[in-house]
Amino acid sequence: MTVSATATAEVLLPVEEPAIDQVRAIRDSRPLRLITCGSVDDGKSTLIGRLLWDTKAVKEDQAATLERDSSGKQNDLGLPDFALLLDGLQAEREQGITIDVAYRYFSTDRRSFIVADTPGHEQYTRNMATGASTADLAVLLVDARAGILEQTRRHATIASLMGIRQFVLAVNKIDLTNYERARFEQITHDFKEFALTLGVKQITAIPMSALKGENVVYDGSAAMPWYDGPTLVETLEKATTRSNQTVGFRLPVQRVSRPGESFRGYQGTVAGGSVKPGDSVVILPSGMVANVTKIVTFDLVRNAAVAGDAITLVLDRQVDVSRGDMIVAIDSQPMTGRGFDAQLVALQPEGIEPGKRYWLKSGSRRQRVSVDPISQLDLKTSKWSSAEKLGMNAIGKVHLTFDEQAIFDTYEQNRTTGAFILIDPDTNNTVAGGMITGRRSELGGIHKDDQRVLLSLPADLAEKIMATELFASRRQDVDVRHTSVGRAAEILADLDE
Repeated sequence: MTVSATATAEVLLPVEEPAIDQVRAIRDSRPLRLITCGSVDDGKSTLIGRLLWDTKAVKEDQAATLERDSSGKQNDLGLPDFALLLDGLQAEREQGITIDVAYRYFSTDRRSFIVADTPGHEQYTRNMATGASTADLAVLLVDARAGILEQTRRHATIASLMGIRQFVLAVNKIDLTNYERARFEQITHDFKEFALTLGVKQITAIPMSALKGENVVYDGSAAMPWYDGPTLVETLEKATTRSNQTVGFRLPVQRVSRPGESFRGYQGTVAGGSVKPGDSVVILPSGMVANVTKIVTFDLVRNAAVAGDAITLVLDRQVDVSRGDMIVAIDSQPMTGRGFDAQLVALQPEGIEPGKRYWLKSGSRRQRVSVDPISQLDLKTSKWSSAEKLGMNAIGKVHLTFDEQAIFDTYEQNRTTGAFILIDPDTNNTVAGGMITGRRSELGGIHKDDQRVLLSLPADLAEKIMATELFASRRQDVDVRHTSVGRAAEILADLDE
């Protein structure tokens, strides 16, 4: 059952629409964020080092340090150890492995990039998940000699769960197979079959030698005349950035600003959509409705704000708003309830215990939650099987049950308001990172295939009905959404068709 409360129509302040488009255009020009991932020793750090070297992103003092640190480690080509440009920890240099996530910046004439080098070892999977959480594209490396491994599948699965839909399959060390075309095509075929189980279809496969720089920045046709596709850099230059515009306005409140008696503002970073003075908004979970009167930043008053902007929002009336609340668009609201379905990656040796109560942190909001594992992904068969507990690095589906009202979008719609971490209250360790997949209802409540009932009522009457014993006992099965008169009329018109 869905109850929609109709509020009184408000008079909107005139604001030029192009303002939002101009702000959004600036935001959309941000660098492409990408990660390199894959199994151990597939050449991730070497690939990024080669990218930095060939795009002239290595400064003279860095090059001199690299030459010095590579003393005695030069390869057959007399080149320095490019991996040292990424492996900054002493343990990484001693062992020749990547442990932590290393971020580097480079650019071409067409575009700028932020690249994250993630570790390949299974015990550092949590670090790889961290790098994937903000990426627009994943470069998945595969050693041409070894082919697709379990860790390759694990990293591809985590990247897809994190919402990454653009993959570059970098078949590296192709020179060590004598540039065998059949080997490249077999690996490409195997990965594309696996990727179908993840719902990933946008894949660019590139044979390359990161060490020699073939098909990385420069063309490798001299060694591979049978390949006529793009280089890695050409592919990255054409990739798209992920947008948070699939949902309406979202502002998780981080702080209430009261510098004086005459000013009260709500501070946070816009997590989706856009807002301008005059827009009607709802404060969740209370459901109070207000209008935006002013948008303030650290140095000026704005006439619009979009996702990624840090702002202070001023409303036209006194409402009860505190840290952890969310201010959202009145006609495009997130899901609210006490039961949600999610997918997560277990990050600690103790795993996820059924029924245990954890702290769940999403944005500025922290809540108590019970976690019940439902199933776990078998990376060898790509199938889900029932599971009572999730061990370290397991990828699982779970039910979340909250002690109080929770606010989420699905992760597919918004990576900020649909993501969370679980914290063990006994150790304060982060035990899992997860993504919301949908709202769950107990006692035969609403599911995707269930019939919904919509009641459009005046706001005061809706609040009285919700206070009755009938609705109080089934609160998590009811979705209350305040909306404008016009929007309510549109919803009712759609139902009549």
